[in-house]
Amino acid sequence: MKKYLLLLACCLISIFESYSQSKTDTDVIKNTIWKTENLGNGLVWQYYHFNQKELFQSNQSIHILRTKLRNKSVKFAFGSADIHCKESDTTRKLLKTSLIAATNNALGAVNGGFFNTKKGGAVDLIKIDGKTLDTATYNSRKALPDHSRSAIVIHHNRISIVKGDTLPFWEKKLAEENVMVTGPLLLFDAKEEPLKNNAFANNRHPRTCACITKTKEVLLITVDGRNAEAQGMSLQELTFLTKSLGCKSAINLDGGGSTTMYIKDKPDNGVVNFPSDNKLFDHFGERSVSNILMILPK
Repeated sequence: MKKYLLLLACCLISIFESYSQSKTDTDVIKNTIWKTENLGNGLVWQYYHFNQKELFQSNQSIHILRTKLRNKSVKFAFGSADIHCKESDTTRKLLKTSLIAATNNALGAVNGGFFNTKKGGAVDLIKIDGKTLDTATYNSRKALPDHSRSAIVIHHNRISIVKGDTLPFWEKKLAEENVMVTGPLLLFDAKEEPLKNNAFANNRHPRTCACITKTKEVLLITVDGRNAEAQGMSLQELTFLTKSLGCKSAINLDGGGSTTMYIKDKPDNGVVNFPSDNKLFDHFGERSVSNILMILPK
C-alpha cells in the first residue's frame, strides 16, 4: 500500500511540475513584448531573443512574419531553385533562400519543404503555377513519412493548410495550382496533431513552420537553434508555441540548417534570423535549399 501511495505521490508531483512549467511558458509567450516592425504592404515582422533560459528553460530566438490571410496587397507563392527543370532531370539546383527570394522580388520568405541534399529537388510533391516540379520519392509499400502527410496549398491567392492521408499518393488528388507537401502537421482545426516519439520530433533543432491563426492571419515562423544563444525546439515545443500564438492550423517545414527567414532590403542579404549551418550565431549560415514559401508584392 505504501509503495502504491508513494508511486501516486510521484505521479502527482510530476503532473504538477509539468502543469507549472507549461503555465510559466504560456505566461512568458503571452507577456513577451515582441520587437515589432511594420514592413508596409500589410506585413509585420516580430522577433525576440529569450536569452535568460526563460522559455522552455532554454535560450530561444524566434522570428515571425505575419500578414492578414486576405491581404490584397500581396501574393502568396512558392519559389524553386530550378523553376525551369524537367521531371526527368537527375541533377537539380540548390540555392539559398535569400537568393531565390531576391530573384523573385519577394517581400519576405522562409525556406520550404524537405529536399534531396545530393541531387536537389523536393522529396515530396511541389507544384508551382500548375507545373509539377517534383513528385513524392517515398516507398509506397511502407507507411508514409511524417513530412508526406500534409501540405500547404495556394488557390486564387488563398493559402491553406491541408491534412492529408496515411495512404500513398493521396497528394495526387490535390487540384490546386500551387502545392507544397510537407510536415508533420502540428495543429489542425485548433486541435493538436499526434507526433511520433522519435529523435526528429523530440530533439531540439532549428525549426520553420507556417500557421493560420484563429483571427485569420498567416504567420511564417523561424526558431533558431544549435547554438548556446538559441537552442531550438522539439516539435512538441513548436506546437506549444504556435498554439500560444493563436494558431488554428500549423505545419512544419524543413528545419535544421535550412531554417531561414528573408526580408527584402534588410542587411546581410535580407537574412534576419540566425541560420545554423556555419555553427555561428550570425546571419551567414544559410544552407542551400530546393524551394521556399514567399510573400510577393501583388
